[in-house]
Parts: sequence; C-alpha cells; structure tokens
Amino acid sequence: MLDGDLFALLEHTADAAFAVTDGGEICSWNAGAEALFGLARDAVVGRTCFEVFHGRGPLGTLVCTERCQVRDCAARHMAIPDFDLEVDTCAGGRLWVNMSTIVHEDPRTGRRRIVHLARSVEDRKRTEAVVQRMLVVSKQLADISDQAARPAPVAPLSEQEHRVLRGLSEGKRPADLARELAISPQTLRNHLHHVNQKLGTHSRLEAVTHAIRRQLI
Repeated sequence: MLDGDLFALLEHTADAAFAVTDGGEICSWNAGAEALFGLARDAVVGRTCFEVFHGRGPLGTLVCTERCQVRDCAARHMAIPDFDLEVDTCAGGRLWVNMSTIVHEDPRTGRRRIVHLARSVEDRKRTEAVVQRMLVVSKQLADISDQAARPAPVAPLSEQEHRVLRGLSEGKRPADLARELAISPQTLRNHLHHVNQKLGTHSRLEAVTHAIRRQLI
C-alpha cells in the first residue's frame, strides 16, 4: 500500500489516526485527530510526535521522548500493546487518550509507517480517580472505626474533666473555657493531660472525638 492509499484509508476511520515515520515525524493526521486534539493538520505534519504531545504515562513520567519505545518495538517487529497517554491539547490543557498501534511496511521499499489510533479515555480516568478517592476515604473510615474500638478509659473521668471535654466539644476556646470554669489555663492543660492519659489519646481534638464516640460526654 502506497503512502497516499494509507493516508486515504486513515482519513475515513472513525478514530483519531495519525502516522509517523521511523524518525518520529508526523506524516499523516486525519480529521478525527484534528477533532480530538484540537490541532490542525498543517500545525503538526512534519513535526515529531513527542514535540506535539509531550506525553506522560499513568505514573506521570515523560514517555514521549526522542527515544521512542514504540518505534524501537516496530523496528524489532515486536508486538506493541495499547497504552494510556496524557497529552497536550491546543488549548494548553491535558487529555487522557488510549493509543493502539499498527505498523505498515511497504514490501517493495521497506519503508515503515507507524500508525497510531487514539480515543479519549477521560471518562474512565475520572472514574478511576473517584474510585481512588473512595478507597482513601474507606481507609480513613476504617481507621476511625479502629479508634472507636479502643478500650474504655483505665480510670473514670472526673466531673471536671467531663466539663472540660464538654466545653471543648461545643467549640469553646481553651481560654474562655478556663474562665468559665474558674480555673487557670495551666489547670486546664493539666486536666487535658489527665484526660489523654485515661483515654489513650494524644491531642485535645482526638480526646474530644473519642469521648463523643464512646458517649462519655
């Protein structure tokens, strides 16, 4: 198949499609590629794909470089799996696409063209991000559950300690609470220290949260 025939075929495919030379220069760019990437044919043909895309992989590492692994695989006649790539767009944003590859060699001249078919996977990536956030929240909830299962205080809280925790749970500032209870700020800190010892907590916020969960206040 001659280049003209190949490019004509790509022009009629539904996917965004473009072809590159062994050197990585874009030599064909169909209407689907213009629509997906927002880049006109005249703006990309003759440029290298790594200059156009600055593609990064799922781990955020730059994978579109002058040393292209896809071109290396094509030269060695190795199978090229499809892959996800985050690329530049004309608006200065980034777009997640899935790339599949077809290698075409002219049997007469041995000239090789590497054809990439691209489709947006933005929806899938957004779903993956939501799932990841849900996993983080689930872990946080599990940690909270573990804290709630903490044993009861080794010693009962005094009435004054209850008053301190109750006041803090109502959002009162320590200085205001000390005045309300007619105690010094240092005495308030001593009460909190004893509360943390009894509850096995390490901070004012953790003590209040733990006390509320165990219905101690």
